[in-house]
Amino acid sequence: MLLEASAALCAEDDRDALRRFALALDTPGADRWRFDHARVRLAHGERLRRARATVRARAQLAAALEVFEEPDARPWAERARNELRATGASRPRADASNTHGLSAQKLEIARLAASGLTNKQIAERLLLSHRTVGAHRYQIYERLGITSRTMLRDALGPAPEQG
Repeated sequence: MLLEASAALCAEDDRDALRRFALALDTPGADRWRFDHARVRLAHGERLRRARATVRARAQLAAALEVFEEPDARPWAERARNELRATGASRPRADASNTHGLSAQKLEIARLAASGLTNKQIAERLLLSHRTVGAHRYQIYERLGITSRTMLRDALGPAPEQG
């Protein structure tokens, strides 16, 4: 499976790459190695998306994401989520029950602000303008019905564990 997937990654044209990904995923017993199988699906989905086969890409990416969320493989899950988002699919985040109705970017800004970072520090970390961060904070405060960073920290509750 991994040899065919490697050949697919090195293939110069999409047709050959997609054929090799199909061979890799159809390897008898390949699903015994769930994580590796999901990594191949992710790479296949990425190639399909770049080849503008978005519906087929979504199927591969969603299947990969499902596996990556189980063992809590956050970097892999985030990569699959980003690729899914790039196909136009919308899928709730794994921690969607704790988003308070905020977009992923607003939630990240809220968590960073609640941790004590200034708008300028948040802007530098997220590669945004400090004015954009300020505008997002204003919208976050309105959405949550709060008026300060202290209230923001209390509204968000405990920070999620980092892995």
